Amino acid sequence: MSESILMCPVCKKPLSKNGRSYRCSSSHNFDEAKEGYVNLLSGSHKQGELIGDNKIMALSRRDFLNKGYFSALADGVFSVLKSENFENPTVLDVCCGEGYYSEYLSKRAECSLYGFDLSKNMVRLAAKRKLDAVFFVANLSHIPVFDGSVDFAFHLFAPFHDSEFSRILKKGGVLVTAVPGKEHLWQLKKEIYDTPYFNDEKLPESSLTLEKTIKIKDTVKIENNADIMSLFGMTPYYYRTSKEGIERAEKLESLETKLEFVLGVYRKN
Repeated sequence: MSESILMCPVCKKPLSKNGRSYRCSSSHNFDEAKEGYVNLLSGSHKQGELIGDNKIMALSRRDFLNKGYFSALADGVFSVLKSENFENPTVLDVCCGEGYYSEYLSKRAECSLYGFDLSKNMVRLAAKRKLDAVFFVANLSHIPVFDGSVDFAFHLFAPFHDSEFSRILKKGGVLVTAVPGKEHLWQLKKEIYDTPYFNDEKLPESSLTLEKTIKIKDTVKIENNADIMSLFGMTPYYYRTSKEGIERAEKLESLETKLEFVLGVYRKN
């Protein structure tokens, strides 16, 4: 791991790790949790366990992704990183969740890896993966890393914060974001909706230059209802589905469905 890119969320000075704490020259101190992450939320939210995904949701997401259902997406992100030919890049997993994609990259690329999420429950699980990485709790609208410090950031199915992404990237740096493809989870939608709909595949508008888009397609077969419901709960569809639709999902014993992702590759010029 190269020199830290973390800055104090209070005074914006560099944070240095000393033992199990991160400290700045103004004596603001942030202790590392036993799992190995640091909470860089400031103010009233610092101790909030209820921010972001709860513990049950976090565990469900971890167990589902660990089975490799979305490995095609992880490989797509890695392929973009590999194609850039960075030398030991600084990589940031934005809204890292429980760390599946971070672990996928860390096993395949030499890099200085960081990841953050608003949910302490998610970051705790990411840190438990024991990667050569720094995981921290932070808000997407105030990412506690220095201007122009990141070579490569990736951001999958999370809110898009253009000004922060532009700020943290180095000149020539790359951001990869993902949105659902037109027929993503189409067979699941057919099970739960009377009238399923296509996704619009619209990538976020940005001050960064959208250099290319990449379509990723795969098909997965899920052989148990627990995994089906974990997948369902990871999507926004869960919150838009009728009680009857949820009950239909709860009765599914297996599901073979399309996966479609659209990657947008942005660059800071």
